Amino acid sequence: MRILKENTLGLVIDYQERLLPHIYENQQLLENTAILIEGLKALAIPLFLTEQYRKGLGPTTPEIRNLFSPFNPMEKVSFSCCDDQDFAKALAETGQKSVVICGIEAHVCVMQTAIDLVKNHYVPVVVEDCISSRKPQDKQTALKRMRQEGVIITSCESILFELCRFAGTAQFKAISKLVK
Repeated sequence: MRILKENTLGLVIDYQERLLPHIYENQQLLENTAILIEGLKALAIPLFLTEQYRKGLGPTTPEIRNLFSPFNPMEKVSFSCCDDQDFAKALAETGQKSVVICGIEAHVCVMQTAIDLVKNHYVPVVVEDCISSRKPQDKQTALKRMRQEGVIITSCESILFELCRFAGTAQFKAISKLVK
């Protein structure tokens, strides 16, 4: 099954100031996520951004926040984005069925959201090099569980070119510059 940009939105989960410093390989994660976000923007794919319990985990880190204009995060207290009524309503209103996911932590909010998206008849596409946890083993365990639940696992470069589909376009050139 191909993921088509016409049916897709991006979901950026919980890149927050008090959590990110504790995440395994956080600088590489930020670099990969910036490429993914910029690529999705070049493809004109709508983006949702969440913050988990802002009072406790702080706001979105500046490296991610500065990629959004306007910056309009959805605050949640549920681990799964799908358990948040405002998120679920906003997602349904888009009419999109494929959800490209990046975020932290892989074994908590990312995994629970992806599993709930499958249950609710969406196609979650988790970008493996744009998710992480505090411990590498937790990420690996989450990836195994998500595969078992029917979640698509891919890489940043792979999903961007899949959504782009054709070489020689302005979008292709923009994505090519990002992934070099």
